[in-house]
Amino acid sequence: MARILITSAIPYINGIKHLGNLVGSQLPADLFARYQRGRGNEVMYLCATDEHGTPAELAAAKAGKPVAEYCAEMHGVQADIATRFGLSFDHFGRSSSPQNHKLTQHLAVKLFENGLIEERAETQMYSPTDGRFLPDRYIEGTCPNCGYESARGDQCDNCTKQLDPIDLINPRSTVSGATDLEMRETKHLYLLQSKMKDQLEEWIDTREGWPLLTTSIAKKWLTDGDGLQDRGITRDLNWGIPVQFDGAPWSGMDGKVFYVWFDAPIEYIACALEWVEAGKGTDWERWWCTDKGASDVTYVQFMGKDNVPFHTLSFPATILGSEEPWKLVDFIKSFNYLNYDGGQFSTSRGRGVFMDQALEILPADYWRWWLLSHAPESSDSEFTWDNFQASVNKDLADVLGNFVSRVTKFCRSKFSEAVPQGGAYGAQEQAVIDELSTRIRAYEAHMEAMEVRKAAQELRAIWVAGNEYLQSAAPWATFKEDPVQAAAQVRLGLNLIRLYAVLSAPFIPFASAQMLTAMGVEDAQWPGDVAEALSALPASHAFTVPDNLFRKITDDEREDWQARFAGVRT
Repeated sequence: MARILITSAIPYINGIKHLGNLVGSQLPADLFARYQRGRGNEVMYLCATDEHGTPAELAAAKAGKPVAEYCAEMHGVQADIATRFGLSFDHFGRSSSPQNHKLTQHLAVKLFENGLIEERAETQMYSPTDGRFLPDRYIEGTCPNCGYESARGDQCDNCTKQLDPIDLINPRSTVSGATDLEMRETKHLYLLQSKMKDQLEEWIDTREGWPLLTTSIAKKWLTDGDGLQDRGITRDLNWGIPVQFDGAPWSGMDGKVFYVWFDAPIEYIACALEWVEAGKGTDWERWWCTDKGASDVTYVQFMGKDNVPFHTLSFPATILGSEEPWKLVDFIKSFNYLNYDGGQFSTSRGRGVFMDQALEILPADYWRWWLLSHAPESSDSEFTWDNFQASVNKDLADVLGNFVSRVTKFCRSKFSEAVPQGGAYGAQEQAVIDELSTRIRAYEAHMEAMEVRKAAQELRAIWVAGNEYLQSAAPWATFKEDPVQAAAQVRLGLNLIRLYAVLSAPFIPFASAQMLTAMGVEDAQWPGDVAEALSALPASHAFTVPDNLFRKITDDEREDWQARFAGVRT
């Protein structure tokens, strides 16, 4: 039994996430976690809310609430929505936790002791209008690299270029909109990433099979311009992990907190300590400490491409630079962007469909299937209402849902709500077994390789194989001439429903559970020998006809939703 540690990029606390956020990290991570659990492996899937930095402060101010109160409230909201989307976290933590405070401060001290953190005096943008220094995300302007007009002071979301506030053209305060910004001197701590360039490059080269998207972004940051730059890891903010604390080897840092991108990835580890504190487990070190058993763990991270630089360079620099036996990531699965109906999804601008809105319209499995089967792996992809309707109606309603309905209702009408005895399987049945034996192994290979879209295509083909068999065997016609053979055909169909429930669980867990319940089984063992799996339900085994698994989306609904979500969420 393998042990697999999975983390997905932790979502910002500033509001409910949109579908682009979901498919770029949490949802494919959940797919992989569910699949690995289904194969009998031991899985630890950790995620949390990212609660520090300017997004939290700005969102709290907009909501008119103290930032701590806002973060606690929104963590509950995000946790609830994640549960309703079927995200199977072993723990969903908070980057503002005491565990993360302590661990972040500990790692900062270790880096300082190892000569990788130094104090630097610098000039920083100050807003007389706001009466404060403006950390990078409190400043927006035009990107000097691509011309994007809403680039932030640390990074352009459009071209992913790392920036400093002074690089921006026409900078403005995101607090007040003021443009009368000036430079004043202050001091901050810097992580000396440049000292670790060669070590990081060598480490990246030892990672096997990383997606080209991941490695190309990492290498670009290592080699572009003057190469990997040192990074300021403190900010002038009121909310965050204090830089000045008992035992800190520096002074004069009162009123400063650690940069959110320094403490947020550390929460992956701290989240496991929270898991223990929550009474869900006891031995977090066997997942995270290589001297305590974590050397046998395979660690996989899931994220959007904008998060890649921090996870391939800055966070590894922290872990490697500490010279402590922490588990490093083995594989980073990164995704391009999911765009929305001719534009971009945007949390800050309220554009697109958000997770809570999606669940108000349709159950989670409809969205899970579309998002995963259209995951933006090799390039950006686009959500359109036409495509969503067509995919749901054809894949879920016509192929899978229709198969389950036809088999169970026909059996009930001609036999009973129990698996009929029938005769032995014949050539047609063996052909299905042979095809599925090949397809299931291909499906497994795609899932192991985290090839999400290919896995979805193979799963759909597995569903189609059952439909084609049913149409060819035509038990409704066979029954008139040979009821015994028709019973065998129905017996295979009912066993296919159970098999589909097991195979489909990573993609559509709620429908999978509904199918298993209808078939009257709790056994969800992954199929080894397909012939054996298709005999799991014996004759006389009782079942019930389930409610319709998936309904079709009407043209009127599609048009209504397209109009409803054409604007900006307020």
